[in-house]
Amino acid sequence: MARRLSKVGTNSGNDGCPTLYELPGTTDYVVQGDTVTDPAELTQLHNLKEKEGAVVVPRELLANFGPKEPVHVPQWISFEEFGGMFTTLQHSAWRLETRRRYASDEQTDTYAEFLRTGTVDWPLDDEWCLNRTKQRDFGKRIERVRILDEPATEGQRYLLNNARRNTAVGEDIRTLTRAEADYLRLPEADFWIFDMRVVALLHFDGADEMTGVELITNPIDVLRYAQAREAAWHHAAPYFLAE
Repeated sequence: MARRLSKVGTNSGNDGCPTLYELPGTTDYVVQGDTVTDPAELTQLHNLKEKEGAVVVPRELLANFGPKEPVHVPQWISFEEFGGMFTTLQHSAWRLETRRRYASDEQTDTYAEFLRTGTVDWPLDDEWCLNRTKQRDFGKRIERVRILDEPATEGQRYLLNNARRNTAVGEDIRTLTRAEADYLRLPEADFWIFDMRVVALLHFDGADEMTGVELITNPIDVLRYAQAREAAWHHAAPYFLAE
């Protein structure tokens, strides 16, 4: 059974066409307009399927009658795509680490070594280290601020030890107390910001397992994270001062 459309607005200067409709009870819209038939124009449309069509819509129709309420639609990427961003970055990557523990750390041999001896003999020839070194040699900056509780948790102390490896391969690590982070009103969520234009927001579950990576590309939202980066970086101290 066909759903009943509700007319939202019409371009009255063109005999009532094109027209914008909404599907009541959904967030979907239907656009009626002149069909694009020029083969040269159609070839420029990305991923246009055989049963799909394209219509021409005046800007005024969407500006006057389109939805005004912002709708957040998360843009998820795979862990593999996220890892690739550390190779394709142009000039910088910066992270804010906010959590008290990371379950993935606790599953590693180096974490067990840290619990057993209080330190780790960090290898510098694995794939992760070699990529960081390569980016450093290309002149790219990779930086992060780690938020520490007082006293630091076991997981945070492990990461402080891990900072020796970070700095050995060219990262710049700084720390900030949670009290300072709260005073600065920094975001509670972990995130990376790449080239100051795209944010990778890291999502975790209640067991401190990372469950997904959400890309944020809206310039206004990216600016908010960039402002948090400026405040955190200004107030943070080099990691060895907190050891």
